[in-house]
Amino acid sequence: MTPTRVAALIGPGDRIGYEGQWRTVKTATTDVGAMGGLFVVVVWEEGGTDRFRAGDELLVSVPELPA
Repeated sequence: MTPTRVAALIGPGDRIGYEGQWRTVKTATTDVGAMGGLFVVVVWEEGGTDRFRAGDELLVSVPELPA
């Protein structure tokens, strides 16, 4: 089974598969859209930002255990 998480529950350090690559969440904040919908604004460790609807399911990698 592929792990997923609702966008509203992601946080710093989560690795998300998006646009064909894995990115790491630096920060995640909420925003309200023009029609009143709730969004999650993600700033990526790799640079850039994206917005997801709060209820969107995102592909999340399994955390790596320290060696």
